[in-house]
Amino acid sequence: MPIATVWSRERIRSVVLPERVFAAYNVQPILYYSPSSFGGIADYAHHQANALVDAGADVCMLCAPSYPTGRQEKYAIRPQLMDGRSHRFKRLSQLSFANSILRNIDTLDSVVVDGRYRTVLLGSYAEYLAPLWSGKLRRLQRAGVQFASIVHDPVRNFVVGPRWWHRWSVACGYSFLHHVFLHDSIDLDTAGGARKLSRTVIPIGPYAFPPTEVDRGEFRARLGIPPQAHVLLGFGHIRDGKNLDLAIRALAHAPEFYLIIVGKEQSESQMPASAYQDLAVEVGVADRCRWNIGFIAEEDIGSYFAACDLVLLTYSRDFRSASSVLSAAAHYRKPCLASSGEGNLRSVVQEYQLGIWVEPDNERSVVAGLREYLVRPPQPRWDEYLQQNSWQRNARLVLAGFTTTDDMSCALTPPYCAASQTTMHTANQG
Repeated sequence: MPIATVWSRERIRSVVLPERVFAAYNVQPILYYSPSSFGGIADYAHHQANALVDAGADVCMLCAPSYPTGRQEKYAIRPQLMDGRSHRFKRLSQLSFANSILRNIDTLDSVVVDGRYRTVLLGSYAEYLAPLWSGKLRRLQRAGVQFASIVHDPVRNFVVGPRWWHRWSVACGYSFLHHVFLHDSIDLDTAGGARKLSRTVIPIGPYAFPPTEVDRGEFRARLGIPPQAHVLLGFGHIRDGKNLDLAIRALAHAPEFYLIIVGKEQSESQMPASAYQDLAVEVGVADRCRWNIGFIAEEDIGSYFAACDLVLLTYSRDFRSASSVLSAAAHYRKPCLASSGEGNLRSVVQEYQLGIWVEPDNERSVVAGLREYLVRPPQPRWDEYLQQNSWQRNARLVLAGFTTTDDMSCALTPPYCAASQTTMHTANQG
């Protein structure tokens, strides 16, 4: 495969970047570090990187070979990271995950040095094993590299190992960062890892998928769902924190509703799909549940959203971040039945009336929410929401944050990945 072309600053100015945008930010090339290949974080990285290019940045995505491509990427792709592989034995999976973290940081270090990058955006903050790898990034930071990170989950309350190790890991994960981008105003606990940390609250834009070619009524008929039924959609990774069991139990008290569950099982530590299916049989609602467990092709996603009336976002109280499923629902303008702790999801659902808010972790509250939908369906303010929560606004705020952190006025320093939809493949595939 061809290596991405190194273009002069003048050629980029005339071909890629609108003059007014280039002048406004004067941004160096951004190396976007995204070890996640699937799920909401990978989709977020794709949409954000495209928006950054549209706003005038030159972006190179450092990712794993499994990162999905062919989605009209406007950024360059460098697939050199390592995928953490799952194994039958839990201990082997843990070792593989740890190995991938350490090797990927080594790769990031090498790419930053070899490519002479001065600006690095981490697609998601992470603290796992940070005491073992953060020193390399602190050395780069002291040499003048500006590091920023998207903080999708600001409350780091999943403790791995002793508490002292967890707190040290959180501190190390922040120790080299200049700037963080959050999705809600929050008192960020860095465990003392960053005394001078700039923070910017940014929105999440809608997740666009290919349009469906199947009529809503036709798709419902394929699933054996009556035309007059009200349909709930549980979409995305199947995990305990989404409280799918409460929705299944609630169906027993809401005979007007059918439930569609679509997505992959997240991990062996979570309840499997078969447990939810058994629960549906136990409470007598199996005939009103439809299941598609596994990977869902992008071209099929629209059919499920078209078929539903209400999207399930009944997260537990521990969930305090943004929901990528809400961003997909916004694209299709489907209201939600939602719950969570304090955070972005609650803020936007309530501010823009995007659905019905219920008490988290409470079956009776879910039942009450379904009944409320029947008598008072929500009236979302979609236009206002989409105007304030766009990828264009996200990108502008990120670039403004980088510019605030540093004057970013140095010339582009090759070699770098030009934003020309060219994929950079190297012999080292991670």
